[in-house]
Amino acid sequence: MPFYYMDYWYVIFVIPPMLLAIWASFNVNSTFKKYSKVTNRYGLTGAEAARKILDKNGLYNVRVERVAGNLTDHFDPKSNVIRLSESVHDSNSVAAVGVAAHEAGHAVQYAEDYTPMKIRGSLVGVANIGSSAGIYLAIFGIILTMPLLSYIGIGLFCAVVAFQLVTLPVEFNASSRALVALEQGYLSEEEMKGTRKVLRAAALTYVAALLSAIGNLLRLIMLVNGRNRD
Repeated sequence: MPFYYMDYWYVIFVIPPMLLAIWASFNVNSTFKKYSKVTNRYGLTGAEAARKILDKNGLYNVRVERVAGNLTDHFDPKSNVIRLSESVHDSNSVAAVGVAAHEAGHAVQYAEDYTPMKIRGSLVGVANIGSSAGIYLAIFGIILTMPLLSYIGIGLFCAVVAFQLVTLPVEFNASSRALVALEQGYLSEEEMKGTRKVLRAAALTYVAALLSAIGNLLRLIMLVNGRNRD
């Protein structure tokens, strides 16, 4: 199989979503930076916003902690804790409050057994394997002329696509919950505009991740099919 054949599918399926992912990452960082300079009228910090939303939903047992890094915010269901980055935990910007509220939304999802979140959780293990080994198995199968190995690699990488796909409703719903909560007296309508833009920019990174996974999967399928025809 000539090398240009491989590069052809890479250019078509992998490079475009890769460029989108790069732009989405730049966009979310620049948008967060912009609105991290806009303070909210009540001086509410990210940690305080998360705590208020948690308490309003009866989640008094979920802790809110500070974690190092920039935009490393996440909800850890195993430890029952929301970890907010240094730029969010103590900041009273509309950007920080939006990010913190989003993570609180994940905690509420978990408490309510939100179905897409449960599905995503069940896919974590196989998706991690598919992400680290799927592409290599498929490529090695092509090189070694072992179609079965290639199909196993493709099958594993399908789990990556499934994980990214179910991530979209999980993330979109968490942002929706965050916005509804913040509209209830925490931020003014003008402040909400900045928060919406931050959460919208963050959502685009998950769309880009899904498109990247789909692009890689399509490339693998075309490579394996092309090799089999040869």
